[in-house]
Amino acid sequence: MIRVQYFARYREALGLDGEQFAWDAGLQRLDDVRQRLLARGGIWALLGEAGLMCARNQELCALDEPLEDGDEIAFFPTVTGG
Repeated sequence: MIRVQYFARYREALGLDGEQFAWDAGLQRLDDVRQRLLARGGIWALLGEAGLMCARNQELCALDEPLEDGDEIAFFPTVTGG
């Protein structure tokens, strides 16, 4: 099982805190999960933004991060301050 969390404006736009995916061989990298979400179309296109940030098991990572069954991943927008 892969647990996916959405934060900040992604959570607001999607209307979801998170969801789970059954583990399968097609989920080798974090980007594989993102691509499945993007394929849903519509509002899910926001996960294709250039400023998308992600984490695996609560550590920042890149989209090419390998996944394992039981991982928790998170997607969140870049946060800017001023």
